[in-house]
Amino acid sequence: MAILRPSEIRDMNVEEMRAKLRELRAELARSRATVAAGGSLENPARIRELRRTIARVITIMKEKGGV
Repeated sequence: MAILRPSEIRDMNVEEMRAKLRELRAELARSRATVAAGGSLENPARIRELRRTIARVITIMKEKGGV
């Protein structure tokens, strides 16, 4: 999944943002579980990217009053 730009997030409605947030959090949990189990990730920077994208979605949801 590519990085979501703020303009792309703002084009979504609140329900789409909530769905994307669930999807991103699930992917983050899977990545963290892989690392905790001693596995290696194909792209270790992906965890940081996911955290930032989640924060971005939450911020824009708050701007729209969806949280």
